[in-house]
Amino acid sequence: MERRLTTLPEATDNPTAAVAVPAAPLSKLLPAIGETPYSPAPPRAGFRQRLVNAQRATVSVLPAEPAAQTPSWRFMLRHPAHAIALGFGSGLSPFAPGTAATLWAWVAFLLINPFMDDATWALTIGVGFVVGWWASTVAIRALDQRDPGCIVIDEIVAFWAVLWLVTPAGFVGQLLAFVLFRAFDAAKPGPVRWADQAFKGAGMRGGFGVMVDDVVAAACTVRVCALLVFMF
Repeated sequence: MERRLTTLPEATDNPTAAVAVPAAPLSKLLPAIGETPYSPAPPRAGFRQRLVNAQRATVSVLPAEPAAQTPSWRFMLRHPAHAIALGFGSGLSPFAPGTAATLWAWVAFLLINPFMDDATWALTIGVGFVVGWWASTVAIRALDQRDPGCIVIDEIVAFWAVLWLVTPAGFVGQLLAFVLFRAFDAAKPGPVRWADQAFKGAGMRGGFGVMVDDVVAAACTVRVCALLVFMF
């Protein structure tokens, strides 16, 4: 609908008289109303979508998890728990780190046994198990592995227990204990396999699992040694 402005009477002799100006259509005066297309507001996101967006925003501001580390001498020296878990370097052996750690434990036993009695050995092994549990937990978290082969504190503590219990066996008896312990630890028959599988995981549970299967292997070794002594 258009309206025209009413023209005023001509008054050419009066300079102050208004001059009639043809009126423009309303659509020309307000082109934005007639020419701009209607843009409806986007629909408001539902509750579920808003929740998803909030979760994405939360995840985006969380710090990234540290990358898994690689066992090395630098890794071992980075934290006391790493040094303990890696058997003070024996776990970094490129060949059979478990066997290397067991040999390390044997040599260490021969060096310190003259200064130890039964009570001291019992305390050392008990504390060693708890410390090894803690160190294994820390190393597992850093390496992001369930039971890495470089963690060998379990072999050390368990074989100390074997040597302490078979003493006063001589070199041949200790060598037999060494072979039996490595066989039980590597083959994991019966109860050793159960202990190895029952406590797999991360955190404190995983650290305990690293230690406990070698304790079971040590118990099996001592049992076989006792049986052989009884038979012969």
